[in-house]
Amino acid sequence: MGLHPLEFSECYLDSPSFREKIKAHEAELDKTNRFIKELYKDGKNLINATKQLGMAQRKFAQCLGEFQFEYIGDAKTDDEKCIDESLQEFSSFLKNLEDQRELMMRNITETLMKPLEKFRKEQLGAVRAERKRYEKETEKYYSSLEKLLNMSAKKKEPQLQEADIQVETMRHQFQGESLDYVCKLQEIQERKKFECVEPMLAFFQTVFTFYHQGYELAKDFDHYKRALQINIQNTRSRFEGARSEVYELMKRIREAPQEYRQTSPISCEGYLYVQEKRPPPFGSSWVKRYCTFVKEQKILHMVTFDHRSGGKIGEKESITLKSCLRKTTDMLDRRFCLDLDITDRPGTVLTVQTLSEDDHKFWMQAMGGKEPIGHYLGRTLSKERGIDAQLDEVGLNFVKNSISAIETRGINDQGLYRVVGVSSKVQKLLSLMIDEKSNEVDLSTSEDWDVKTITSALKLYLRSLPEPLMTYGLYKEFISPAKGGSPESRIQAVHCLVHKLPERNRLVLGLLMKHLANVAAHSKQNLMTVANLGVVFGPTLMRPQEETVAAIMDLKFQNIVVEILIEHHEKIFADAPESCPLSPAAPVFSAPTRQSKKLGRQNRPLAVYNPQALDIQNAVGDYSSLTTEETSMGSNESVSSQSSSASASETPIEKTDHPPLGSSLSSGSNSRSPTVSEPALGASRDNHPAASTAASEKEKPEEGVTSRKAKAVYPCEAEHDSELSFQVGAIFNAVTQSREPGWLEGELEGKRGLIPENYVEML
Repeated sequence: MGLHPLEFSECYLDSPSFREKIKAHEAELDKTNRFIKELYKDGKNLINATKQLGMAQRKFAQCLGEFQFEYIGDAKTDDEKCIDESLQEFSSFLKNLEDQRELMMRNITETLMKPLEKFRKEQLGAVRAERKRYEKETEKYYSSLEKLLNMSAKKKEPQLQEADIQVETMRHQFQGESLDYVCKLQEIQERKKFECVEPMLAFFQTVFTFYHQGYELAKDFDHYKRALQINIQNTRSRFEGARSEVYELMKRIREAPQEYRQTSPISCEGYLYVQEKRPPPFGSSWVKRYCTFVKEQKILHMVTFDHRSGGKIGEKESITLKSCLRKTTDMLDRRFCLDLDITDRPGTVLTVQTLSEDDHKFWMQAMGGKEPIGHYLGRTLSKERGIDAQLDEVGLNFVKNSISAIETRGINDQGLYRVVGVSSKVQKLLSLMIDEKSNEVDLSTSEDWDVKTITSALKLYLRSLPEPLMTYGLYKEFISPAKGGSPESRIQAVHCLVHKLPERNRLVLGLLMKHLANVAAHSKQNLMTVANLGVVFGPTLMRPQEETVAAIMDLKFQNIVVEILIEHHEKIFADAPESCPLSPAAPVFSAPTRQSKKLGRQNRPLAVYNPQALDIQNAVGDYSSLTTEETSMGSNESVSSQSSSASASETPIEKTDHPPLGSSLSSGSNSRSPTVSEPALGASRDNHPAASTAASEKEKPEEGVTSRKAKAVYPCEAEHDSELSFQVGAIFNAVTQSREPGWLEGELEGKRGLIPENYVEML
C-alpha cells in the first residue's frame, strides 16, 4: 500500500489518523527533496571533475537506482509502473557507458540541473511555505478555541457572540488553509513523477548527441526513450484530468462541508473536551480527545491527541453509552455540554463539551439525545437536469433506436461520441425519446436530429440513470482486475463480473459494447479507437457512489475496463463463464530491458493518452452537463492490451489540424518538437493518406530499387547527420526500406539519408 489519499472531508475532522497521513506525505516530499539535492550535487561533479568522471558516474547511477517513487492509492497504471522503473533503467544505462569509459558530459546544466533545482525550489519550497502557514493556523485556531470554551457562560451575550464569531472566523481560516495544504501535498506527490524524470530523459538525449562511440547503444535506447516519453505524457495528462476533478471536489466540499463530513458507517466522530474529575482540592480538568461513536454498539472510543505537542497520540479508551442528556448552563458554567450515562460504570456520568452549537446538535442526534435534529448529513444525488431516465422498456428502445441511427447515418463521422451536441437540443431529444407518449420517432430516417445530438443524448441518458449501468455495487470489483494481472486474467475477471449484473443492465451493456466495437472498427475514418471510446464511456458506464479523492485516483482504471468490454464483447456477452476465479493479485510490471527491445520493438504498442490531440468543439451552446470525457482524448491503443503480445501493429495516429501526439523532451533538449502539420515519429501511418498509399505499395510486386520514388507530405528537420531535412513536395529517389523500423532510405539533392516513413507517400 502506498501513501494514503488525503480526503478533503478529513480537513474538517482533523483526526489523529489524518495527521499521520499528512506526516507520511511530508516525509515522502522531504525524501524527494534530499534526493534532488543529492542528484544536483552529483551532476555538478560530472561537469566540474572530468578526472573523477568514473566515480561520479557510479555515484549518480547508484542514486538513481536506489530511489523509488511512492504513489497514492493501492495500484499503479502501466505508465506509472514504467516511470517507477525508469530510474533503474537509467542507472543500468549509465553503468554501460562507464564500462566503455568514453562518456562526455555536456549541456547538463540546461537539460538536467536547472529543471530539477527549479522544481525543488519552486514546488517543494512552496509546500514548505504552505506547511508553515498550516501549522501557524493550527496553533491559532486551537488556542482561540480553548479560550472560547473556557469563557464563563454568565458573560454578557454580546461578548459571547463576539467571541463565537472570532473563533468561527479562525476556524474557517484554519480549515481553508488545511484544504489548500492537503491539495498542494497531493498535487506535488503526483507532479514529481514527471517533473523529476523528464529532465533526466532530456539529459540522456543530450548525451547521445556528443557520443559517436555510444551511437549503437543510443539507437537501442531510443525505443525505450520514446515509450517512456509517452508514459510521462500519459501520466501528465491523467494528472491534469485528476487535478481538475480534485479541485472541483474541493470546491463542493468548501461550499457545503457538512454534506461531506461523514463517509463511513461510523455514526459520528470528532473532537470532544472530556471532564476529568480529581480528588479535592484539585477540582477537575478538561482534556481534548478525538472521539468515535459507533451507533449500533453504542460504543464511544476516545483517544487523547494534542496538536501542539508534535501530534502525540495517547492511549485509547472505550466506553458503552447508556443514555445522553443535554447539560444546561445553570448546572455547569460551560456551554455545549452533554452528560453521558455509562453502562460499564454504573452510577458514573461522564461530562463532555462539544465545539459549537451545531456540533452539539450533531452529537445529540448521533447519540440518541432527546433534542430532535432536523438535518441529514448524507449526500443525496439529484437527477441530472430533471431528466427521469429509467432502465425500462422505453429506455431500451431508445438505446436500440440511437445505435441504429448512428450506425446508419454517422459511423464514419470524425470524433464520433467526442463531438458534442447543443445542450438544449440534446435534452429536448432525450426528453422526447423517454416519454412513452411520444417516443415513436425513428432516428435512422429522421432529419430533425443530427448524429452528434443523438450520440450526446445517448450518453446523457446513460449518465442520468438512477444507478450507473455497471452498478455501484460492482464498481470496486470491476476496477480491481484493471489494476493488475495478465491480460487473460483481466478478461476472465471482467467476464465473470458482467454476468453478475442485473439482466437488463447486461442486455443494454451488451448492445452498447457491440455497437462500440463497430465504431472502433471504423476508426480509420472516425478516429475513435478502442482507447478513445474507453475514455469517453469509462465515467459514463461506471462510477463510485461516494465522491472522494481516492475515487478520482481510480478514474484512470475505468477506461481499461471499458476497453476490455469492447475488444472482447463477443466472448464476454455470449455465455456465462464456467468458473470464476478469485481476483488476481496485481503483479509488479517492469519496463523492458534494452537488451530485449530489439526483439520486442515491433509488437510493443505505444499507447498515447493526450487530451489535446483531438479537441473537437462544434457545439453552439454550453453543454455543461457533459463530463470531462468531452475534453480529454484517450490513447490510440488499448491500455488493456499493452501487456499482451497479440497486438502486432503500432499505434495509429489521428490526422487533425492540431499538433501531433507526443512532445519534445524539454526546452533545453536537442529533440525535435513536431510542427502543427507533422505526424509523430514512430507512429503508425494507418490514418494518414500517405500511410494508406504506402500500405498499398507494399501489396504491389517489388519494383526495382532505383526506380522507387517518394514525395514528402510533411516537412521535417533532421536531428542527426544520417537524416534528411526536407519541405512539403520534395521528391526522393532510390527509396528503399531501412533496417530501422519506421524509416526509409532515399536520395535528395545528391545526398542519401534516412526519411521518416510516415512523412512521405510513394509515387
